[in-house]
Amino acid sequence: MSNVVIENIRKALGRTEALTVAPVPPVVDETVARLVYAEVGLPDLFARQARASAMSVDMVSVDELHDKLEAYLRGVGCKKICLPATKLIRSLDLVNVLRQRGFEARGWDELTADQTYDYDCGVTDAYAAVAETGSIVMRASAEHGRVLSLTPPIHVAILEPKVFVADLVDLFEKVTRDGAGSGVTLITGPSKTSDIEGQLVTGVHGPGKVHVFVLQ
Repeated sequence: MSNVVIENIRKALGRTEALTVAPVPPVVDETVARLVYAEVGLPDLFARQARASAMSVDMVSVDELHDKLEAYLRGVGCKKICLPATKLIRSLDLVNVLRQRGFEARGWDELTADQTYDYDCGVTDAYAAVAETGSIVMRASAEHGRVLSLTPPIHVAILEPKVFVADLVDLFEKVTRDGAGSGVTLITGPSKTSDIEGQLVTGVHGPGKVHVFVLQ
């Protein structure tokens, strides 16, 4: 049956026999293939798209971050916070700051994957942020366990200006250069599913709330 289908396609294309060399796809003008360019305000575009996907976004300075983060965590009732042991999180001294402000905070180097299920919130940085789709991109590493953004019911992401890319084309080029590590996760809004009777439910397979702080 498959041979009949292929033969019919070949005839429709006007070919009398199978190709010996695969055809080269046409070059598509970038103005058609890509709708976003680095010249646009990527953080602002990201924020607009992320909000449309039910994420909340705050644009903050580094000096404001500690207070804004504390206010958000208290506002959603978080007490236990897990964080990666990455360069940005360490430079912001978030584990110590959160402990000093009354939270139970632990870094990835002090945790096991199973323990993260007992935490209210994962506060992470990100490998990249895609402006066109409003997506946060996480890349798992020894310093940044993938469960930190997946198992707690609330995920807070802190984005540096340098992590923004225009679109998925730029993201895939970046991953190709850097390597995918043990896994790359794209987060575009809180976890949602409609598996049961077509009813949309949030937070079943991951965080029910995603909040983003964009550093300016």
